[in-house]
Amino acid sequence: MRGMGETMAVKLSSRSFEYAKSLVKERRVVLDVMDDWSEHQPTAQQENDFIAKHGYGEFGRWHLAEDDEFGKETKSRYKFPYGDFENVHRCGVLAAEVRSGQRKYTDVELAAAHLHGMLDELMDQT
Repeated sequence: MRGMGETMAVKLSSRSFEYAKSLVKERRVVLDVMDDWSEHQPTAQQENDFIAKHGYGEFGRWHLAEDDEFGKETKSRYKFPYGDFENVHRCGVLAAEVRSGQRKYTDVELAAAHLHGMLDELMDQT
């Protein structure tokens, strides 16, 4: 257990945030609405298949945060998914922004809000 003064285990993954921004810049995006995430997020089987093919390091890049209470070789470590292993989904970013805000993970919430803004800019251009 962590002491009172210790930081929370869930932290923004700057590597994942940079990767997400690069995908948006490449327009590897799905400009959908928040309610679509329940249908668009990868299934457990799709996650397992991706991990088997690419490993946990690549799997982690598709999540905005990591929980250091879990090992690097576990799905539980990676929090706030934002895409389908091919594209950034606006609905996934919105879900991450809302959930991280509810849980007071400010660094994750701000990163998701930044991605949200980038995606909304793309929507305005279409």
